[in-house]
Amino acid sequence: MEKDNTSSFEGFILVGFSDRPHLELILFVVVLTFYLLTLLGNMTIILLSAMDSRLHTPMYFFLANLSFLDMCFTTGTIPQMLYNLWGPDKTISYVGCAIQLYFVLALGGVECVLLAVMAYDRYAAVCKPLHYTVIMHPRLCGQLASVAWLSGFGNSLIMAPQTLMLPRCGHRRVDHFLCEMPALIGMACVDTMTLEALAFALAIFIILAPLILILISYGYIARAVLSIKSAAGRKKAFNTCSSHLIVVSLFYGTIIYMYLQPANTYSQDQGKFLTLFYTIVTPSVNPLIYTLRNKDVKEAMKKVLGRGMQKHNKG
Repeated sequence: MEKDNTSSFEGFILVGFSDRPHLELILFVVVLTFYLLTLLGNMTIILLSAMDSRLHTPMYFFLANLSFLDMCFTTGTIPQMLYNLWGPDKTISYVGCAIQLYFVLALGGVECVLLAVMAYDRYAAVCKPLHYTVIMHPRLCGQLASVAWLSGFGNSLIMAPQTLMLPRCGHRRVDHFLCEMPALIGMACVDTMTLEALAFALAIFIILAPLILILISYGYIARAVLSIKSAAGRKKAFNTCSSHLIVVSLFYGTIIYMYLQPANTYSQDQGKFLTLFYTIVTPSVNPLIYTLRNKDVKEAMKKVLGRGMQKHNKG
């Protein structure tokens, strides 16, 4: 029995989709494609935000933060997933699993708070347009971004060690394709009610509180938009917020389902596909949503591409 207990420190077996081997190759191609799109799209947003002076605004500062976050999130999970999908080896070292769990929890938390910060920025832009530059000054933007990053990593610093220290009685098979908290809690051979209560309490602060702030912000925004007399003005205000609203809906829809339900009601198959959705789909479509619905980003892209073409033609 003692040997079984120490074996958990040698690593875990990520079962993933190994019960559906015909799916693995298809998933490998899909995941790799989305990963490359995520890197390309988010790198483009970061570079455009840095290179075009018109994008040196609070909105694009937070968007660049979100893009950097999405790149970190996918890079922390997808290479291991691709390795496990490609061949028969489904193992992950104990240290690798601990790092993955820590960053998945931390970056997920950062995104929750960052989306609330972005909602406040949109509230200031639509409801207080004359005072926007005074309210959203660079120092405040830096402080709000810092709060988002610190709160996400602080939450993970509490939850990741607690989850990893649970006795598993030698169980090494994680019925998932990454080291995620609900799957690891589900493997424990002791009562996990206290840990689940702690997770729920922290989720209220990290997931629900930012969501309430987002909803309040959009309540004020909706009221301000409806009071605009001209149709063109209403359309402009709506376009300012619609991209962020779509991203919030995609992200929060999956996160709430995953983390705000008891582990014993957690369906592994549903969990895997939902995790796949917010791990690979959401980070890759975020840049697309912002780019397609945003005139400034399109203009910045044309400007940068035009400059590149001119240099190429001269050469």
